[in-house]
Amino acid sequence: MSHKIFAFLLLFLFPGLSIAQLLQNKHSFTHADSLRGFLSQNRLSYHVRFYDLSITINPDKQFIEGSNKITLKALKPLNRIQLDLFKNMKILSIQYGSKTLRFTRDENTFYVYFDKPLIKDSTYTFEVNYSGNPQIAKNPPWDGGFTWTKDSSGKNWVGVSCQGTGASLWWPNKDHQSDEVDSMIIRVAVPNGLKDISNGRLINTVDLGNGYTRFDWFIHNPINNYGVTVNVGNYIQFSENFQDLSCDYFVLPEHEAQARKQFKQVRSMLNAFIYYFGPYPFKEDGYKLIESPYLGMEHQSAIAYGNHFKNGYLGEDMSETGFGLSWDYIIVHESAHEWFGNNITSKDIADMWVHESFATYAEGLFVEFNQGYAAGQAYLFGLRSGIHNNGPIIGPFQVNKEGSEDMYPKGANLLNTIRHIINKDSLWFAILRKLNSTFYHKTVEGKEIENFISTQSHIDLSPVFYQYLNTIEIPHLKMKWENDHSLSFKWDHCIKGFNMPVDIILSETKKLRIYPEASKWSSIALSQSDFPKPEADNHGFYIDIASIPGN
Repeated sequence: MSHKIFAFLLLFLFPGLSIAQLLQNKHSFTHADSLRGFLSQNRLSYHVRFYDLSITINPDKQFIEGSNKITLKALKPLNRIQLDLFKNMKILSIQYGSKTLRFTRDENTFYVYFDKPLIKDSTYTFEVNYSGNPQIAKNPPWDGGFTWTKDSSGKNWVGVSCQGTGASLWWPNKDHQSDEVDSMIIRVAVPNGLKDISNGRLINTVDLGNGYTRFDWFIHNPINNYGVTVNVGNYIQFSENFQDLSCDYFVLPEHEAQARKQFKQVRSMLNAFIYYFGPYPFKEDGYKLIESPYLGMEHQSAIAYGNHFKNGYLGEDMSETGFGLSWDYIIVHESAHEWFGNNITSKDIADMWVHESFATYAEGLFVEFNQGYAAGQAYLFGLRSGIHNNGPIIGPFQVNKEGSEDMYPKGANLLNTIRHIINKDSLWFAILRKLNSTFYHKTVEGKEIENFISTQSHIDLSPVFYQYLNTIEIPHLKMKWENDHSLSFKWDHCIKGFNMPVDIILSETKKLRIYPEASKWSSIALSQSDFPKPEADNHGFYIDIASIPGN
């Protein structure tokens, strides 16, 4: 469908929008983008059940080599499948038993050909052998790749971050968030004297006798590809238990004292998020916090930490309220992704708001849990200074493109708005917990999350979700005070059918809920004692307010 036809249809359905607004985030996408983001039959015809990834990392040469044994289940007869590996990485061979399979390259993907069609519902295992110098991250973790550096003692220190860019920049896989393996082994050989810390549980350590030691990790739970990680360094470890969850911390030796102090915050983080979201989703794999040579990333059960043992975001408060300086942003935000991002994973990166909006909202809940409701609300309100409204939060689908970075602060304020629409905290927090139990270890479409919240709250929230996720307009509440002491109001700058309720603050202890309609004045009588004091609650609701003279 062309952009112009798409715009026309949306204008027909939502007359309040403008073409400029709809097309303001227009992009030109390449064949490579489509290969990466599109679910063709060469991808839909199979489900990956297991990866057995085995690699050797040579930090001095910034080189990796190894293999990935891929076990798949055929969902329909097929003799060709698409997998992904960046074209700068060399495929050495693909082995299926005693046979060498034919493959062809196309951009950062490759097609594997089988002699006979695979049988539906049958399982097959083959091995991709490869090597190369993986892409180096220029600005991790925002642009994907390896970070090769050294610690203060001159020892190699290596990490990888690849969200968005793709795990296929360093290992061959079906690189699409819609398909998560049931479980996985990752075996990483590194020079003696170094350690590798990856996801899951360490099940074996082997001295290979050639100057390398191999660390074998088993991941018991489904995992998204970008969540698979390696962390190579001269790590020391300390541990604790939180209730029945093992918590393991890996840092450079010179930072042990700082880490032991800073990482005490993990307990308060777990307390808050288990309370709001439900049990930690990866108990079998434990929780790990690993010092990394870049800021951080939500690698499942192996959170990368590079916030330099400071509170805030590298010592700064994202909300500019002061409430963000009493806790470590990376510990809180990245760990929130264990629930939203790793437990519940968006099928398409266009719906990345499911990860980032909830994780940013979790920051406000963490503040509320520890400092009270008013502090949490002030924190979320303060985040609005970072909203640009320069593009929709939901991105274009099937081209591996996320939406606007407003998915962080604006998405968090959308969720806070929905909390106040529901107006019953026991129900709202039950919905958050039920989200994590209903979609436990699943991949989802954003619409599924929207519909679930609407169904559970018994409120049709679809106009609200559409307004904030798909448009760049913030609803304007227009109010005017009439001479007869009535209050008139309507919504402006919104889609047709937008009917979000909003609270009017009459006093410190008294509120009145009103139900404005889009572009249509309504009114309500107020007592003389309430007039003209009322103000709209633009903290609990993310709105603009325009008071105009009455009659």
